[in-house]
Amino acid sequence: AAQQAADHAVRVARFELEMARAAVSSAARLQAGTPAERLGVRAPVEARVLRLVRESEGTVMAGQPLIEIGNPESLEVEVEVLSTHAVKIAPGSRVILDRWGGDQAVEGSVRVIEPTGFTKVSALGVEEQRVRVIVDITTPRESWQRLGDGYRVEARFVIWEETDVLQLPASALFRQGEGWAVFALQDGRVKLKPVEVGQRAGLIAQLLSGLDAGEQVITHPDDKISDGTRVKLR
Repeated sequence: AAQQAADHAVRVARFELEMARAAVSSAARLQAGTPAERLGVRAPVEARVLRLVRESEGTVMAGQPLIEIGNPESLEVEVEVLSTHAVKIAPGSRVILDRWGGDQAVEGSVRVIEPTGFTKVSALGVEEQRVRVIVDITTPRESWQRLGDGYRVEARFVIWEETDVLQLPASALFRQGEGWAVFALQDGRVKLKPVEVGQRAGLIAQLLSGLDAGEQVITHPDDKISDGTRVKLR
């Protein structure tokens, strides 16, 4: 990455040098009364034209943009993440990109989490603090070659993953003292069981101990249910 950045800086410096020489040559011709020649403008990098900023001929000022260029083969994904979620993401985190139009999801890796957030009004009119996260696509180009600049994708950030994990509905959990507990079904009756939970992801939670695989639990328990209550499955 450092070598690529250095090579890019060298190409940009050469480009700026050529432009400076062209400007000096043009100024000298104007001062001498010599008609100006056609001037070729070279891009500082190898890329494709993404957008024409200026289509008609005319006088332009120094530094005025004429076209936007880019390399579609080295796309990066910019994701606006809630600041409360951004603090859980780290550089190198795996990202799953889907709903971009292809048949398969595309994978990526977090490169940069910008240090500064910004305020954005949601579709519901709520002000939210968001942070831009830059993602590099790691899936081979052949799988997403139809994806282009400015296209829409949905990103899912993997902040924790493990294999062979027992899980249970988060709606079955309730507080018991300083810990968690559930109501399990045992021989037609309710059995209060303390459990230890780990990671949580919305509607599900990781079960560390307290239940065996396949045990049935009651979701959304109310005050009418207690240890020993007889129940009937519907």
